[in-house]
Amino acid sequence: MRDNGVVNVGPGPLTPEHVIEVARHGAAVQLTDDAVAAMSAARQRVDELAESPTPSYGVSTGFGALATRHIDPALRTQLQRSLVRSHAAGSGPEVETEVVRALMLLRLRTLASGHTGVRPNTAKTLAALISAGITPIVHEYGSLGCSGDLAPLAHVALTLMGEGVVRDKEGKIQPAAEALKQAGIEPVELAAKEGLALINGTDGMLGMLILAIHDLTTLVRTADVSAAMSVEALLGTDAVFAPELQALRPHPGQARSAANMIRILSDSGIMASHRDPEACTRVQDAYSLRCAPQVAGAVRDTIAHAATVAGWELASAVDNPAVLADGRVESNGNFHGAPIGYVLDFLAVVAADLASMSERRTDRFLDVARNHGLPAFLAHDPGVDSGHMIAQYTQAAIVSELKRLATPASVDSIPSSAMQEDHVSMGWSAARKLRRSIDGLTRVLAIEVLTAARAIDLRAPLEPAPATAAVVRALRETVPAPGPDRFLAPEIDSAVRLVADGGVVAAAESVTGSLA
Repeated sequence: MRDNGVVNVGPGPLTPEHVIEVARHGAAVQLTDDAVAAMSAARQRVDELAESPTPSYGVSTGFGALATRHIDPALRTQLQRSLVRSHAAGSGPEVETEVVRALMLLRLRTLASGHTGVRPNTAKTLAALISAGITPIVHEYGSLGCSGDLAPLAHVALTLMGEGVVRDKEGKIQPAAEALKQAGIEPVELAAKEGLALINGTDGMLGMLILAIHDLTTLVRTADVSAAMSVEALLGTDAVFAPELQALRPHPGQARSAANMIRILSDSGIMASHRDPEACTRVQDAYSLRCAPQVAGAVRDTIAHAATVAGWELASAVDNPAVLADGRVESNGNFHGAPIGYVLDFLAVVAADLASMSERRTDRFLDVARNHGLPAFLAHDPGVDSGHMIAQYTQAAIVSELKRLATPASVDSIPSSAMQEDHVSMGWSAARKLRRSIDGLTRVLAIEVLTAARAIDLRAPLEPAPATAAVVRALRETVPAPGPDRFLAPEIDSAVRLVADGGVVAAAESVTGSLA
């Protein structure tokens, strides 16, 4: 739950909304009393195992292929410290702050479950880091998605120890020790099992999945809007979106997309201008127009499946070994990222296809043989002006890249840890490429909106639907109406921002009400 701007973290599952609030909007966190009680009970059992002469993985042994060595009690603090230092081995570009904050929150949620055996104070220190806006520097490369996101999480654990490098609340890079001191946070000296509990989870890939679902939910509605604008401006028909036709193939996402498009196109003067069957000789529209709900609907259903998987994972306690309710501490394989990796890859596939269809609609606007009376390339003076010719090139380049990014990461596996970890998920890699896919889809849809809006203006004096007119007005706040060629890149960037911040959907919904 969230109370007074603070997300409370307990033994139960978080919601995706909690993750977004903390990751993107800087919400603070606090542990519930139930979480502290659950962690205290589990910690008592770990302390008992630490004192036992019988080896217990992660408590009194080495890790991975080194698990056969029993570690002397005098060396166990060093064991945890060495684990974190050696596993904080990331490389490459810095990972986005929102991803790291999501990762931190999700690891805190697992600690709060009482199934990891960490001390409450260790979890409270992690919560304090999140609330203070201190974000460890995490790198692009280092996770194989099994045993969870080891290297990314190790960089977070390193910060808890007062080591490594972080960004403070203002985004300034500084040593972790200095940032903790300024925030009044005492570093943690890790006790038995705590190093392992802090790094053995799927939190990075899950955080990116939740962020991706949030973004794609907006983008698929944007695709309904952009497709409707294209159908309208290309003098297409909305008759194919009728609910009785969608009911013949009862996929829920398809029905929602078709219903959205009908609402967006309601009361369109442009559509009314060619409804007379004697005046309009076209029998069917091209697939990119006619089948828009089938493709966007399938994207919606894929997002829904991914959200189901994310929900299961949000209710999970991913650690190895795990402390069970009856006090047993058992090894397991729940850290394997396959369930998350698969849906991350699936989302990259549908993002590529949604973008591909959008690009095809844009291309139709630019071809006088297919745009039904609009000027070539929507240019002010074709030949002197090139209009949106190269905007479509930009779309095509992005779509080609999205197709490459749609190649699944989760089908790959490189054995590690001297063949102890002989099958890994590559879920982190799937998540990283999906973020690039979402950025590309955003840009492709923005160019379609930009192009369709120009075409709608060129249909004057015919009036567009009130909803599509609202989108055009929102765009015209930063992008001028059609005219001679201008520096196009800033206009594309303006359209990208309008899509990314949900402005296209908001403008349409100002007329239609909430779109499904």
